[in-house]
Amino acid sequence: MSTGDTAERSLEHWSEAGRTGMEAFYALATEDYRQLALAADWAHLLGQRARDGWSLLDVACGSGKFPTALRTYADLGEVPDVAYDLLDPSAFSVDETRAVLAAPFVARHDLVMTLQDLPDAYAGYDVVWATHALYALPPAELDLAAERLVAALAPGGLGLVAQATAASHYLVFYDAFRAGVRDATPYTTAEQVRDALVRAGADVRDQRVAYRTGTSDRAVVEGFLQRCAFDDSVSLAEMESAPVLGDYLASCRASDGSYTFSHEAALLWL
Repeated sequence: MSTGDTAERSLEHWSEAGRTGMEAFYALATEDYRQLALAADWAHLLGQRARDGWSLLDVACGSGKFPTALRTYADLGEVPDVAYDLLDPSAFSVDETRAVLAAPFVARHDLVMTLQDLPDAYAGYDVVWATHALYALPPAELDLAAERLVAALAPGGLGLVAQATAASHYLVFYDAFRAGVRDATPYTTAEQVRDALVRAGADVRDQRVAYRTGTSDRAVVEGFLQRCAFDDSVSLAEMESAPVLGDYLASCRASDGSYTFSHEAALLWL
């Protein structure tokens, strides 16, 4: 029943071949980044760190949805340009993010690697963030990744890891998928990331944001859930009839067939 490592399947989907699935996922998941953009006074937070030659590291940058949401929902007009380094093991993702960046975010270094492999020379960043980025991080490498993230942040800098909690849709869904469809490495929870950051010496403040996403469009639901599992071989109908997973999906489905998914994100401030 095992299909191997979740991180490997994730990386396969962050590619041009996975674009259709990525776009289906973001039909709902763009809300994740809007919620993060609205959860803090970003103009103030970034303005406090702004200085000549300041820099930012985007860990597992994905497709640039977070900086795009910040430019849409936060007033960053007075924030000076910042050198923006893009870190992701997928060259496709780095290219996608670079293509959507705009002031005050100015693309600088392309770092096609995992956070665990980030060289010591990449340090002293005024801002480091990882937004809905660490789910497929191999559990055995979590402490090393946390150490590298903490080490990359300058003293007095602003760090943020935004990650779904164990009670949130992404984690509950994937546990049910693993139990009822295909076994694989579990996703990393916000609670596990928080504990690893503390072990790495960080002072962490845990802020929670709860929200919902949903639709009555079954094609959207199917594409969203397939991307949640990094597996587009299983149809929505098959998921609905699977053991364990079917029960979870039934709890998300209304009598008219529409779906609502409940989310809880932890904003882990360093």
